[in-house]
Order: sequence, then structure tokens, then C-alpha cells
Amino acid sequence: MSNAAQELHLDRERAGSFGSVAEQYDRYRLTYPRELLDDLARLRPAKVLDVGCGTGKAAVALAESGLSVLGVEVDERMAQVARTHGVEVQVAAFETWDAAGRTFDLVTCGDAWHWIDPTRGTAKAAEVLNVGGTIARFWTATVLSEDVSSAFDPIYRRYAPEVTQVWRPAENARRVHASSDDPFERSTAFSPVELRTYQWERSFRGDDWVGLVATVSDHQRLGAERLTPLLRALRTTIEELGGTIHAHHETSVLLAKRV
Repeated sequence: MSNAAQELHLDRERAGSFGSVAEQYDRYRLTYPRELLDDLARLRPAKVLDVGCGTGKAAVALAESGLSVLGVEVDERMAQVARTHGVEVQVAAFETWDAAGRTFDLVTCGDAWHWIDPTRGTAKAAEVLNVGGTIARFWTATVLSEDVSSAFDPIYRRYAPEVTQVWRPAENARRVHASSDDPFERSTAFSPVELRTYQWERSFRGDDWVGLVATVSDHQRLGAERLTPLLRALRTTIEELGGTIHAHHETSVLLAKRV
């Protein structure tokens, strides 16, 4: 990941913006590909810790596979939504969370590790993972077609020029990869990091797309006065494009074993 992504954990205001839209986040944010979840379940972990579990997007799916899952989430509002789905969640920053002597066979973190201090987070993962256990950090990149991105460009230039459209093909040329800058690669507590990728597709109606992008942290920072007309213009453009847009998704997973 880029240096900018690695330093996102320092922006605590942005990291804490999701709780204000917790219900919307739960409704519109993407889940994860079934193939990934099945691969994690095949590790047969007796206990799973889902770090930065949010509203339970990964934790719920893993629990439905028959796994025992505990979530750790920094925001009480997000945690409360996860609890309504039957997930046990403790509210704390992972780096300072008191595990009370508990250890786990699998630690997961979906689209959240960039909000965690990488050095302290790596040390904490080593502390709570059993030897032979696995940590799986994963992120999903969403890419829209060039014609849809081009239709969105003038809207963003008008209403939110500072926002990066991460779903543009050019923006997604940089993929998640195992890097020498990754503390897990440098740590003697873990095996070399393995990268796996999962490809999947989804189409969005206008309401679903604007519901999703409204939960992205840099959109949230615009405030309602600027965000509302942006979303209205995006919805209108999607209707003009036929009412549906198609997206290609790539979920990248970084795996390392506790040694």
C-alpha cells in the first residue's frame, strides 16, 4: 500500500466518521466474496477475532459458516449495529485492546487495517494469535467502466474536486501487495506474507450506488450541504445511463502465519 494509505491511521477524525452513518454503512457497504470466506473457514479456526469489525460485514458471514467470532471495533455506534446481527463486539482500539489472556486461531480485518497503527497493530496481532494461526487483512477495490467514470468526472469537478474517485480505472492501477514496508514482512513472529486475489462483479441501481459512496470517509467530510447535491447529481446521471451501472471488484488478501 502507498505511504499515504499507511498513514491514514493518524487521521482520527476521518477514521471515526463512519459511526455517524452506521445504519447506512450496514445497508450499503459491500460484503466479501463467498470464495474468500470459504477459504478462511477451511482453516478450521476454533476462535476468530475480527479487527475493526464495523457493523459485522465479515464477522457475520464467518459466524454463519459456523465459526466462533469476537469483534473489536473502536466505534460504539458501529458495534451496536453489529450486535443486532448477533456478533459479540468489544469496543476498543485494537492496538490497546485488553485481550484478557485470550488467543485466537484466525485474526481477520476487512477494509480496516489502514486505520490501525501498523507497527503496534502487528505486535498486537502476534500477541493474540496462537502459533500456527493466521492473520488475514483484506481490501476490496471497486472499478467502474471508463464511460461511467467519465460521466461522473464533471460532477466531481463541480461539487467535490478534492475527492478522489477511487473507482476510476486509473486510480485502481495500484493494487494491494505484499511490501517490504509491511511490518508483517519484517516481523520474525510471522511467516512471509502471501497475497491472494478474488475477482467478482456487481451491478448498482442509483440509490444503491449513492448510498455506498455516501459512507466513504472523504465524502462524509464534505458535510451534508455539499454532499447532498453531489449525490443527487450522481443519481440523475445513473438514471441517464439507463438506471444501472456495473462494477468489477477485486478483493486482495494479505495472509501471514504466526510462527
